[in-house]
Amino acid sequence: MIAMLLAGGQGSRLGVLTSQVAKPAVAFGGKYRIIDFPLSNCINSGVDTVGVLTQYQPLRLNTHIGIGIPWDLDRNIGGVTILSPYEKIGNSEWYSGTANAIYQNLTYMEQYNPEYVLILSGDHIYKMDYEVMLEYHKANNADITIAAMPVPIEEASRFGIVVTDENDRIIEFEEKPKNPKSNLASMGIYIFSWKVLKEALVKMSGVSGCDFGKHIIPYCFENGGRIFAYEYNGYWKDVGTLGSYWEANMELIDIIPVFNLYEEFWRIYTKSDTLPPQYIAAGAKVERSIIGEGTEVYGEVYNSVIGPGVVVGEGTVVRDSIIMQGTTIGKGAQVYKAIIAENVEISDNVVLGVGDYAPSKYDPKVYAFDLVTIGENSYIPANVTIGKNVAISGKTEESDYPNGKLESGEYIIKAGETR
Repeated sequence: MIAMLLAGGQGSRLGVLTSQVAKPAVAFGGKYRIIDFPLSNCINSGVDTVGVLTQYQPLRLNTHIGIGIPWDLDRNIGGVTILSPYEKIGNSEWYSGTANAIYQNLTYMEQYNPEYVLILSGDHIYKMDYEVMLEYHKANNADITIAAMPVPIEEASRFGIVVTDENDRIIEFEEKPKNPKSNLASMGIYIFSWKVLKEALVKMSGVSGCDFGKHIIPYCFENGGRIFAYEYNGYWKDVGTLGSYWEANMELIDIIPVFNLYEEFWRIYTKSDTLPPQYIAAGAKVERSIIGEGTEVYGEVYNSVIGPGVVVGEGTVVRDSIIMQGTTIGKGAQVYKAIIAENVEISDNVVLGVGDYAPSKYDPKVYAFDLVTIGENSYIPANVTIGKNVAISGKTEESDYPNGKLESGEYIIKAGETR
């Protein structure tokens, strides 16, 4: 079995966090990047041939994956291969849908002539043994097996929903239905028998924006394919919104974490920089937090996830926040419920995340939480106060803050930056 890992999405619902980086390359858990989880699942499951399909802002993702050494995917035969869109004779196009992206890489799959193809998304946090799912696929003599998990019925309309018979064979498939008939949601993880996948992709190749959930699965279903649901009851998180991303990080520091990063038998691997040990100064306080390598804490950190190489200045208090790699927070600052991306500089005596909640004036669909979200390489000048549900991206100046304040729901997006 070979795996095809879809990692080309922007992740626009993460706002300024993905303005300069693809969603699968966003940092997670103080050490990892989101794509580390499906890649680690692959090698832990014995899947050692993985094609990673990239498109949006691929530089950091490509650099992170490299030749796959951290995941033991630097192989002479198989291993990891980065698959970007490329120019073809008479036809050049970007990946325009999940299935279209796979179709454009038929040649890559054909060189291995696999019996089975595993289709994965590069932007979910979970642990799964794909080998067990493959055995289930074989036992049912299935054409397609879809990993599915129970969700609260009130949330079911957000997902592709499968309806099964008593043998778990899918008898109906609904893509984000208004009135769902089941609470079994597709996780976007599929195992296809190779001949079935190839035939469907070729047949549907003319469909604009060809997608697995909207086109390939319904096509196979209508043509009598044996499609089964593989029910998964472990931890699985779609970190597609700022709220769910913050929540998934905070769950790592629960007294009994729902998702355990410390299991010996199912390690999560990543590319790590060579950094010195963390340093907690005399008089500093750290409670129930993850602190990355090379981080220096001179202030107080509570209930937070701090990435590598971060500096928390003397007299600074950080609570309920995610601070990513290379960020510096000056002295006497207060940071409450913030997501601060990589290489941000926050000056002395800055206050983040205070006041009453207000709806976002920038993009209320994306910024619908009481979080301060700051994009990477941003700069916050000294002595400013910033409210809740705020988006900031770029090198800001004192003049950007009327009376030294940015009220809740406001935003500062510098020229050249995007949401």
